[in-house]
Amino acid sequence: QVQLVESGGGLVQAGGSLRLSCAASGRTFSSYAMGWFRQAPGKERDFVAAIGWDGYNPYYGDSVKGRFAISRDNAKSTLYLQMNNLRPEDTAVYYCAAYKMQWSSGGRGAADFGSWGQGTQVTVSS
Repeated sequence: QVQLVESGGGLVQAGGSLRLSCAASGRTFSSYAMGWFRQAPGKERDFVAAIGWDGYNPYYGDSVKGRFAISRDNAKSTLYLQMNNLRPEDTAVYYCAAYKMQWSSGGRGAADFGSWGQGTQVTVSS
């Protein structure tokens, strides 16, 4: 099992930027794809972005494509999400997650991911 701790959330004005981090511990971070999801009040948890175990092949949800960038530093066991040009509709709790299976990636559903952080709140004011 991997333990995940997100940080970097906060309050930002529309058009601003934030960088989320997710520190991992407990199992071999570098062998698992990682992802970000978000959940707004009263809504389902939505896929934001994911990246392969080797840092290649990032993929994104349609609503964030071109504005957000996912990256990882395997030496630091840390996942990042750079969020630019933020909009009020980006307001949500953001969760990082580790893929269930080693050496696999490509999934966009919550069921593809087996470990979750506690979440960090991102609020974008208009």
